[in-house]
Amino acid sequence: MKIITKQIGTGVHIVEAVVVLCGKDINICCGGGDTFHIGASALAVPRPSLADATKNSASASVLCVTSHKEDEIAREAALRFATIFKTRVNITCGLHIDNATADDINLLHKNYLQILDEIQLELAGVLHGN
Repeated sequence: MKIITKQIGTGVHIVEAVVVLCGKDINICCGGGDTFHIGASALAVPRPSLADATKNSASASVLCVTSHKEDEIAREAALRFATIFKTRVNITCGLHIDNATADDINLLHKNYLQILDEIQLELAGVLHGN
């Protein structure tokens, strides 16, 4: 197995990720804010697009802890990576800031999206031998 770690941001706006390559499958654990936890988990499986079988797509199943809101961001990331890398992808995500303002939430989400971009770039190099 290969392990990749990433970190973006500081203080309560930090987002950290651990990526584990399990054979050709990808497992990503993302935590951020002031309380790292498991809020949701999404497992995506690649498949041909239903609209155009020559294009890649994916299907996902999501588990979300009651009262948590990470289900959509976990699902979007799992679908993204499964489609791009044509492999099974599991992502677990937990982002939380106590008494967060709208600006706190926006910055934490921005950092989450940035860390996904960095993970994608590194995986492209690792999986495609660059």
